Amino acid sequence: MGDPLKRIVTAAILIPLVLALILFGPLWLLMLAAWAVAELALQEYLMLAGIAGAGSLRRAVMLCCTFLFLVAYWFPLLLLAGYGVCAAALFMLAAATLPIDRVLRDTAAAVFGLVYIGLPMIFAALLTTRENGTAQLLFALLVVWTGDIAALYAGRALGRHRMAPVLSPKKTWEGAIGSVAGAVAIGLALVWLAGHITHHGVVVLSYAQPWWYWAVLAIVLNAAAQIGDLLESAIKRGAGIKDSGSILPGHGGVLDRIDAMLLAIPVLWYALVFRQPF
Repeated sequence: MGDPLKRIVTAAILIPLVLALILFGPLWLLMLAAWAVAELALQEYLMLAGIAGAGSLRRAVMLCCTFLFLVAYWFPLLLLAGYGVCAAALFMLAAATLPIDRVLRDTAAAVFGLVYIGLPMIFAALLTTRENGTAQLLFALLVVWTGDIAALYAGRALGRHRMAPVLSPKKTWEGAIGSVAGAVAIGLALVWLAGHITHHGVVVLSYAQPWWYWAVLAIVLNAAAQIGDLLESAIKRGAGIKDSGSILPGHGGVLDRIDAMLLAIPVLWYALVFRQPF
């Protein structure tokens, strides 16, 4: 994925931009940014699907992704219905244009791409419309990012037992445990910081639940993130590709950078929904 210096420089540029967008950006700008990321990641995913012989509906899938973002912005309660329309349209398009032996696998790859990438990125933007959703989205991002960094260094220093040698030979159980520890540490630190600055009259972030709730949520989000990383590795291994792309210097492709979030965001969304139902 490139040298460490490129990774650091890219992260130093992108992370402040993402944090500023989440904290201060209006919903339309968040949606626009999430849509751009989703389209880039979808393009990479569909490239991988094409290598595996199932990526022929690229333009239609990306158009459907745009349609879902528009529905989510203007009519969020109709998002599920919009997804159903897209799934049916992709199925009909495949049946009308592809050889019969490719209809099922190409439709499956197309519909899965919307579930795997499109919907989580929509949820990420919509989280900011929920009560205290911005603070929780920030919590998830920091937990996932810190867990990823902790896994890297813990794995290098202590890694002995491989976790998933077929999917990701470099991942170890020691790295996974380090990732959990880092995620919990940053999560609790953020909760403490929010309480500290609120006590001094700066109300930017709020985490009302007890500390143990956030510790448990950090563990759950970290587990989802690690599984998400392994799932993307499975897709890349199936296509015989190391990185999904090269658009981000030192980091590979967009999909490589958001793979952990693609599972963590839906987990956070439903944790918030169950606690604060519509």
